[in-house]
Amino acid sequence: MKLYYMAGSCALVSHIVLEWIGKPFQTQAVSRKELKEPAFLALNPLGSVPAFMDGDMLLTQSVAILEYLAESAPEKNLLGATPQQRAETRRALSFLNSDVHKNFGVMFGIQGYTQNEAAQQEVKENTAKRLRGYFELLDKQLEGKDWLTCTRSIADPYLYVVMRWAPLQKIDLSDLSNLQRFFKNMEADAGVQAALKGEGLA
Repeated sequence: MKLYYMAGSCALVSHIVLEWIGKPFQTQAVSRKELKEPAFLALNPLGSVPAFMDGDMLLTQSVAILEYLAESAPEKNLLGATPQQRAETRRALSFLNSDVHKNFGVMFGIQGYTQNEAAQQEVKENTAKRLRGYFELLDKQLEGKDWLTCTRSIADPYLYVVMRWAPLQKIDLSDLSNLQRFFKNMEADAGVQAALKGEGLA
């Protein structure tokens, strides 16, 4: 198994799950410049990470990679043991990928939408408010729970990574106690620490 990543990007989610499943893997850092060069574009024509290889199989898109990793180590129960649990994991994963991550993408890539500074500021402010609302929903979901779903799942590293992005966009989550507890627990996790060290983030 081999993961192509850019430090601190959404590929960190897959990196953490690779640590959790405990199977041998390699990582290769890719710079922002290299993302758009022919060698990497041959792996992912979209020019984005993560890209993942297992033998001759190449996967892109975080959700596909995460589900593949979970299913490759069923004994770790990172997807869920029942249809209901798996549906709940996929629901949480879809929300984080399609709503939370998407809106962070707007903020990080605002120059690709408009060059007008006033418009950029307005979009970023409105998107930050939307994201704050999403995090409030996630905080409620964590009430009385250690994980987003019934057990630890592939959705939890995704929540952890998007929480790491919040301060970069000046989104204050300090008053959301359930999220803060979750983040602290994730930071103490051995697999999370190994992935952070592997990307030079700790």
